[in-house]
Amino acid sequence: MNPEQLQILAILVATVVMFLWGRWRHDMVALGALLACVFAGLVPRSEAFAGFGHPAVITVACVLVMSRGLQNSGAVDILTQRLLPSSAGPTLTIAALTGLGALLSAFMNNVGALALLMPVAIQVAAKQRLPPGQVLMPLAFGSILGGMTTLIGTPPNLIVSGFRAQTGAGTFAMFDFTPVGLAVAAGGVLFVALLGWRLVPARERAGVEGFDTGAYLTEARITEDSKAHGKSLADIGKVLEDADAQVVGLVRNEVRVTAPHAGRIMRAGDILVIEAEPKSLAAALSSLGLKLVEALPVKPQEKSPKVESVPAKDKPLDKGKGEKAVDVEEVVLMELAVRPDTYLVGRSATDLQLRTRFGINLLALSRQGRRSIRRLRSERIQAGDVLLLQGSPDAVVSFGNEFGCVPLAQRAIRLPNRRQAVLATLIMAAAVGGAAFGLLPAAISFAAGVLAAMASRVVSPRTVYDAVDWPVIVLLAALIPVAGAMASTGAADLVARFFLEHLARGHPIIGVALILVVTMTLSDFMNNAATAAVMCPIAISTAAQLDARPDSFLMAVAIGASCAFLTPIGHQNNTLILGPGGFRFGDYWKLGLPLEIVVIAISIPLLLFFWPL
Repeated sequence: MNPEQLQILAILVATVVMFLWGRWRHDMVALGALLACVFAGLVPRSEAFAGFGHPAVITVACVLVMSRGLQNSGAVDILTQRLLPSSAGPTLTIAALTGLGALLSAFMNNVGALALLMPVAIQVAAKQRLPPGQVLMPLAFGSILGGMTTLIGTPPNLIVSGFRAQTGAGTFAMFDFTPVGLAVAAGGVLFVALLGWRLVPARERAGVEGFDTGAYLTEARITEDSKAHGKSLADIGKVLEDADAQVVGLVRNEVRVTAPHAGRIMRAGDILVIEAEPKSLAAALSSLGLKLVEALPVKPQEKSPKVESVPAKDKPLDKGKGEKAVDVEEVVLMELAVRPDTYLVGRSATDLQLRTRFGINLLALSRQGRRSIRRLRSERIQAGDVLLLQGSPDAVVSFGNEFGCVPLAQRAIRLPNRRQAVLATLIMAAAVGGAAFGLLPAAISFAAGVLAAMASRVVSPRTVYDAVDWPVIVLLAALIPVAGAMASTGAADLVARFFLEHLARGHPIIGVALILVVTMTLSDFMNNAATAAVMCPIAISTAAQLDARPDSFLMAVAIGASCAFLTPIGHQNNTLILGPGGFRFGDYWKLGLPLEIVVIAISIPLLLFFWPL
């Protein structure tokens, strides 16, 4: 082992450890690995950022933009309305929903496909009287499986195609993944629908419907001798914080303000709406000398008890900055699931300034099936959390749209613009056709599709960059040169030789199976694109040392990278259902492990048949 090989392997091991640790975001780890290779002289400085111009990176970005067009136009809603059965048993319904998720994921971002179908899945679970998780996990796994069926279905396929071009065999075509991928996806969907969903732990998540809001939303009046009289809401909030309580509303002159401004000065006669756990309520009231008025039970998606409003000209509210006075009949509770790629992750309600910016309150947070209302202002939000928000419908929806959260309430099928839906579908079909028939390289074809989507306003030019998952783009662009350094230094050959001598024993079929299983294992703990970038050089070197064609080995990497079913951290879809399904970390393997065995049993014979050694 020469010094360069030792250096790249050390960087690779450190990178994998950092991925598994999860302390830093994937794109940060990948960029650190790239810079380490540049400083060590393993990647030429002039080529450090060549990955940003790689066709796979460009294609991924374009597919994300075009997926947003399909979502916003209502094209997916039409498909959902027509393909899902209106009345059927759990097996057929789960099969249809999982199959639809797989179909959508073949041509659009699979996280977006899952986000669109999650409200439908929760509605289906309630109709079938099943725990939400028994429908959500099959849907999430189906949307992951669907990505392996086409070139654009998932970023690992594009990475695999790029590495094939480096062998001199050219890139994979649009539907080269389909013969094996479609069979594996179909087999997986059938297994999940017929048997697999019964293996999912029946976790009962405490949803809004079972959440007794009246137990902690309480009205308290400020009297002349109250300690709160003459104090600002900020000062009152500091006192209430010690009792694990917070002010979530104010009633003055019979006009309610949700999320009142912290600088407002309280007067006698004002009514504070206080959120507190039952055991903390007495301490919260006595600390400020407040007089209990009544509990405020606010049912989910329903209107609050009416309070007669007085015209502002008779009794002015003198609103504070950022406040919004609303009729109490407009106040609702809504649950939003936090996507893994949102900027909410790692930030608290205080950081987000929910009250001043959006006029909403964070009332509770559900994490892995456990609900908490304690210390919410400073609690760091994590991917997969479910947030219980209070405010006007417009304010909550605006917040969800800005941060890409997934509403868990039943969502009516919407068709904002039938013409736009048709245009979005035609543009996507044209881009796929251009790449599939070899008329244009995939990156050029989909870039043209993005331009067409922007010109036709299917995707607004002002929001086009918001549709791109930039951490994924940076991850891909940074790891491509690192993977190239593995090949150029001979480190990939070294790892492949170890596999062959100690495990495969020189048998090509065992080598393919080994690459598949190792890739599967890594993808359960690492980002799937990172897994593909690490494993492709090893797969090519393994094929070369066995004097075999690299195609079956590269396809094994593509399939393995799309089979992260054992943990909630292996794929963004798994993380997204963590809170809504009430799952725990160890729940995934109970369905995931049998499903991975099914994938191995189907894929290896088909790989050898369609891509002979």
